[in-house]
Amino acid sequence: MFFDSWAGLGRVLVVGVLAYAALVLLLRVSGKRTLTKLNAFDLVVTVALGSTLATVLLSKSVALAEGVLALALLIVLQYTITWLSVRSPRFQALIKAQPTMLLYRGNILPAALEQQRVTRDEVMAVLRAQGKHDLSKVLAVILETDGSFSVLSGAGADDDTPTLETVRRP
Repeated sequence: MFFDSWAGLGRVLVVGVLAYAALVLLLRVSGKRTLTKLNAFDLVVTVALGSTLATVLLSKSVALAEGVLALALLIVLQYTITWLSVRSPRFQALIKAQPTMLLYRGNILPAALEQQRVTRDEVMAVLRAQGKHDLSKVLAVILETDGSFSVLSGAGADDDTPTLETVRRP
């Protein structure tokens, strides 16, 4: 249970160093965008890379070459998806979610909360975490595409309801 063999430990050490080096090299070649967490799809790829690395390290049935190929495949697929989404708005709409405004000018938007399966208490917790105690001083709370919340302060100068594009700009 605590120790299997010296050969097993040696395999983890050697394969771990080589697989880690391969992953670092692949990530450097593929660019910074590979590990961003701009949306749920990006998060899934990041988790899949970690899971694949762990499998290569700990499973004797997965050879190093197979594991490196699996890592490379995930990175190539991520690169392809992001390349296509940058060049095709239609493809981007299939892959990426849109941000959703949950609160505007101190008013909770119940339909948006229900659609995104977020409770009023969760929005209030986000506001407390940001040090916001007065809803009238909060312009908007937005559920971003990666599942994080953005809190925008200030009442705003105009009375027009902003779009998500105008709200996100500083």
